[in-house]
Amino acid sequence: MIKAGIVGLGWWGKTLVEAVADGSEKIKFVAGTTRTNSDEVKQFAADQNFTLHASFEDLISDPNVDAVVLATPHSKHVEQVVAAAGQGKHVFCEKPFALTKADAEEAVAAVDAAGVTLGLGYNRRWHPEMTKLRNMIESGELGIILHCEATMTFPNALMLKADAWRANKEETPCGGLTPMGVHAVDGMIDLCGPVDEVYCQSFRRAVEINADDTTSILFRMKEGMSGYLGTMTATGGGFSFQVYGSKGFVRLEGMTHVAGAPSEERRTRLFGNCVFKPIKGPAKTWEAEPLDVTRAALEAFADAVSGVEPYLIPTSEMIHGAAVTEAIIRSSTSHLPEKVA
Repeated sequence: MIKAGIVGLGWWGKTLVEAVADGSEKIKFVAGTTRTNSDEVKQFAADQNFTLHASFEDLISDPNVDAVVLATPHSKHVEQVVAAAGQGKHVFCEKPFALTKADAEEAVAAVDAAGVTLGLGYNRRWHPEMTKLRNMIESGELGIILHCEATMTFPNALMLKADAWRANKEETPCGGLTPMGVHAVDGMIDLCGPVDEVYCQSFRRAVEINADDTTSILFRMKEGMSGYLGTMTATGGGFSFQVYGSKGFVRLEGMTHVAGAPSEERRTRLFGNCVFKPIKGPAKTWEAEPLDVTRAALEAFADAVSGVEPYLIPTSEMIHGAAVTEAIIRSSTSHLPEKVA
């Protein structure tokens, strides 16, 4: 049993704790810390039966904590990964890992030097529908892959206050890219391999805060296929992911993490209607089985810490994902296609 400490107890930090609260045999939260220990946070810690520390430094010094789970702003990730690794703690980091390749490399170097495990919260990788799609691509069932496409939307930015950290353009460049779009970028890397070049346009249309709400990105993969990602933070919530091949296409539909939705819904209902349309014959449609992908990712991290099996996302892909994010942000300001470092 891996004993974990949660860092950051906003709505997503609480969701991570709740994902394994009902009897996981692999990981449990025994400690936590957040910037403001409000009465509501203190009550949550009491309800979940974990120790609430006054600071991050106190938590990573706790000998009862094996691993640290970071549900903090991404601008804090690298320094927190380095500090936790320096205390011999394994680290599970929420996405995005980092906004630059250099920062990601620094964090990976720290965990490698400390000999600890690093996990990253791209939880959609663990859903059976993504596994099926991965197998269809690898087996040749979809033929030559032509294009990968995703759209991710939610209304959350319409509800943000101006002083919220996600309302800060420095924290959330390119609107929906960092809170949700990076999940799709990771999916493209997983299924189609490294990204060679990107082009991004991003702007504000409807929200009152100083942040973009409409972002679209074109990709060219090193293996030759193309890609597209659209994110909007000021419309109804939804998720779609499609892969087109010379023998047909697969489309997966679902939902995004809409703030205010029940925890169970956010964790288990990310995938819904699925379609496979071959080039000949009728389409096959089915409904995805509910799965708590948040719990699946945390338990996979615990398995990696325990030496059961390596974490599904290798650190090389964590670094490449940060490099792709960096190129997207660069393109949004240069208004030019940008190579991925």
